Amino acid sequence: MKKLFVIIRYTLLLLICTSITISSKAQVTLNCESGNRGIEQGNCWGFGAVSYSRRDTQIISGFWSALSNQLTSASPESCWIKTPWMLVGSGNITFKAKFDGNNGNSRGIQLYYIPYNTSNPPYFEGTPVLFYDYIWPQPYPTGTAKVFSVPIPAEIANSKVVYKIRMSMIGSGGSSRLIADDLLFPGTYWSDPANSCKPKEVIQDADKDGVADTQDNYPNDPYRAYNSYFPNVNTYGTLAFEDSWPNKADYDMNDLLVDYRFNTVTNAKNEVVELIGKIVTRASGASYKNGFGFQLDGIAPDKIIAATGNQIEGSVVVKVQPNGLEADQQYANCIVFDDFFKIMKHPGTGTGVNTSPGAPFVPYDTLTVTLKFIDNGVVAPGGAVPVSALSPDKLNFYMIVNLQRGVEVHLADRMPTTLADRSLLGTGSDDSNPGNGKYYKTLNNLPYAINVIQGFDYPAEKTSIDAAYLHFVEWAHKEAATFQDWFMDKPGYRNKSKVY
Repeated sequence: MKKLFVIIRYTLLLLICTSITISSKAQVTLNCESGNRGIEQGNCWGFGAVSYSRRDTQIISGFWSALSNQLTSASPESCWIKTPWMLVGSGNITFKAKFDGNNGNSRGIQLYYIPYNTSNPPYFEGTPVLFYDYIWPQPYPTGTAKVFSVPIPAEIANSKVVYKIRMSMIGSGGSSRLIADDLLFPGTYWSDPANSCKPKEVIQDADKDGVADTQDNYPNDPYRAYNSYFPNVNTYGTLAFEDSWPNKADYDMNDLLVDYRFNTVTNAKNEVVELIGKIVTRASGASYKNGFGFQLDGIAPDKIIAATGNQIEGSVVVKVQPNGLEADQQYANCIVFDDFFKIMKHPGTGTGVNTSPGAPFVPYDTLTVTLKFIDNGVVAPGGAVPVSALSPDKLNFYMIVNLQRGVEVHLADRMPTTLADRSLLGTGSDDSNPGNGKYYKTLNNLPYAINVIQGFDYPAEKTSIDAAYLHFVEWAHKEAATFQDWFMDKPGYRNKSKVY
């Protein structure tokens, strides 16, 4: 019966030891309770001149402990225990150690970390780096084990590349041997026993920002990690404005046409580093000198270090603060240009630029505006902005009409800026009602500006948008409940003769 009990106990220990290599707290552990080094070696642990013992005087805890050979060499390569490949975490390495006798001239323990080296088969181990060196004072303990707690080196803590950690046991003279047990290493097991114990995947992180190179849009820049494009990395949206607001007038919705694409650049912490806008000037079916800008709703101006790339030099309309944003605004406002005709010149015939059929075509121009929130790791005075606070719906686009700073035209239901003349709201054909959040719409919900993220072919000059796009009014009246694809080139959707 006793023999059966021993067999059952030993089987349970084998099962336990094969599953303890990683704990639920991301720890790589070794407690020797399998009683068989082969099991640990199968799980990619390494041993040099170390065996297991179950003698009462050679056990620290449980039924088994690791036992070194006689420590007669000062070489760290002579006697050691080595972890599998692991993604090292943070915190302390802990283990227990004592001796089976107190004779000997010197005894010590050293800890090394070993980087992965793809050009050094078959074990692919780089040069070990010593980070802890302990020399035992005599007499060497043979009773109660000493508990060690050694911090993970800062240079490998929370690493996204793999390392091994080696415990080397050194000494000279005498015959005493070191006993070790309950080894715990913060980190995640990353060896593949089915592939000669190579790392499951070697994660390269050239700039060491914590983002793998394969996922990092800026693998050599520690201050940038991700791009997030709106509408898309390869496409532009279109903004179209009617400058007759608050009146309706010809309602051709072509008094200012710009395409846009924005890239929100974030770092490894998902903090906004830059907002980069590509603004393509396409058309202006107006004689007015119209400007264009955008507000970042809810983002204070001091969250931005610098705004560059806009065309407002010598402006009589825009007052600029030192960081390049518009002054005297509650939220961050970037005026991209104050006068469309400074960017695209009138061709000499027709109304405006690129809206009159038969008039010469003027090539598009592209402005790149950059708002820096963090510069080489230095955060703006107002503090870092998480990417969640700068979603695309925070982009509040608007037109400034004919160099009149107070006359702003926004997309439907987007609030005007601090500098807008709010006395114009609710006048003429406009039915804005700030009390219920209605802005820049007529009584029948027709907008004065539209944003088509798929791109937009605009009406020709003096052609009302509803004459060119036959389901526009239905879409606007019913607040997007129907004909959300009104701008598409589908049968019955547009009068092509009225589209520029």
